Amino acid sequence: MARILITGGCGFVGRHLVARLAREGGHELWIIDDLSTGKPPAEWEVPRLRALGEEGGVQRHELVGLDQQVRLIRADFVAVAQAELGMTPSLGLAALPRFDEIYHLASVVGGRNVIDNDPLAVGIDLAVDSSFFLWAAKTARPERILYASSSAAYPIDLQEAGESRALREDDISFDKRLGLPDYTYGWSKLTGEYLGRIAHEKYGLSVGVVRPFSGYGEDQDVVYPFPAIALRVAARRDPVRVWGSGEQTRDFVHIDDACDACVLVCRGVSDARAFNIGTGTPTRFLDLAARMVAIAGYDAPVIGTAGKPVGVAERYSDSSRIRDELGWRPTIALDDGIRRALDYARGRLERGIEPEM
Repeated sequence: MARILITGGCGFVGRHLVARLAREGGHELWIIDDLSTGKPPAEWEVPRLRALGEEGGVQRHELVGLDQQVRLIRADFVAVAQAELGMTPSLGLAALPRFDEIYHLASVVGGRNVIDNDPLAVGIDLAVDSSFFLWAAKTARPERILYASSSAAYPIDLQEAGESRALREDDISFDKRLGLPDYTYGWSKLTGEYLGRIAHEKYGLSVGVVRPFSGYGEDQDVVYPFPAIALRVAARRDPVRVWGSGEQTRDFVHIDDACDACVLVCRGVSDARAFNIGTGTPTRFLDLAARMVAIAGYDAPVIGTAGKPVGVAERYSDSSRIRDELGWRPTIALDDGIRRALDYARGRLERGIEPEM
């Protein structure tokens, strides 16, 4: 049995990672999340939770159908870490136990709109990650750490229209080449990776880093493009609109596959190296929406929309490192993921959630 902490564990990735770890059985699962963007436990669907009570600021919940519990501390992670370090007054919580594994997911999230339109708010991730690694090195001393970086850390000059290629982990080198990442979100994740490297080299911590590409899943918030487009298609919009020209490409990887990769890297990597999580297949948003329309069984044109943030032109992965070293391969085909997303989107429509365009 392992005692495992997931920071930001009430977010989209965190909830699915909790479910993934719970299915292994026998673990003691903990979450720290202030619910600023994460879902309260009563609203979880994957997995569903049942409240058992609270003591000393720690909520206990049962994972329905999995014979497993999870403990939740509803608090800002930076405040918890700095209090444990003695930098700020106590929050009145009992000292945290020692963890075998920590999956550090906590960050400012909100999709492309937040990345482009509120970049200084996204910069708070710098405080989150610096507090985390200082706490991990000086106080927590876990056996293993997984740091969730992002494909946004890659140089944007490698992602220009007509000049892109599959992004490899060594396209970022702290010794030779960094390049210009994708706005403050990319910079913060790149800095987090560097802190993870220091935590390993100077403080002896076991750290693995993942760079997920465009993770998606049926219950993802509709501020993200995949579920937003699925909701429009489920509502049988005609035409179906996508942000920008729709020519921009992304590498869509299902959340279940991404969580499997996170666990493999956490347990199989100790030297702070980064591993891409992606399928290696670029898909245009125009093509993604067209595939959704076809699977939904109706005809509608797909058109772009001016005045919306779109990010880089082309972004997709070379995931040979994680395949060759850890044996990971994606198992959920894009069309299967689309079917799941459309089924879920129809349920959203029944609950009165309408597409924004």
